[in-house]
Amino acid sequence: MRLTKQTNYAIRILMYCAANEGQLSRVSEIAKAYSVSDLFLFKILKPLVDNGIVESIRGRNGGIKLAKPTHEITLLDVVQLTEDNFAMADCFDNDETNCPLLDYCALNSALREALTAFFNVLEKHTIATLVADRPNITALLGLDLIDVAPIKA
Repeated sequence: MRLTKQTNYAIRILMYCAANEGQLSRVSEIAKAYSVSDLFLFKILKPLVDNGIVESIRGRNGGIKLAKPTHEITLLDVVQLTEDNFAMADCFDNDETNCPLLDYCALNSALREALTAFFNVLEKHTIATLVADRPNITALLGLDLIDVAPIKA
């Protein structure tokens, strides 16, 4: 299984915001840190905002910030939000196969077990665990070079 670029960058956006805690993050700064286009990140941001993971603050001094604490956002939350399909083989989509073994196949059962294990591992990891104990993450993302005012309550 391979995650899409959308999922990869959705997680990266959340990690950036977590590393920039207490500040509003600007999409242009995130795009620059990851060497991608603003437009690409705006597309990825929409489902994160629509589902209450990221909050968007409009205006001249606007930006984005996490809408929940980092320890409440699991990788599973993000993957399920950004991935369209978890079919590891044609037989996962019952409508897509003509296999006579569909209901009795050991391969289908093994793949479902593997997918369940994958989901269980993703559920154990949060945005907090990805950023915690990484003291150089702010420097790697260029956050130590950005002069930004703190979020006003």
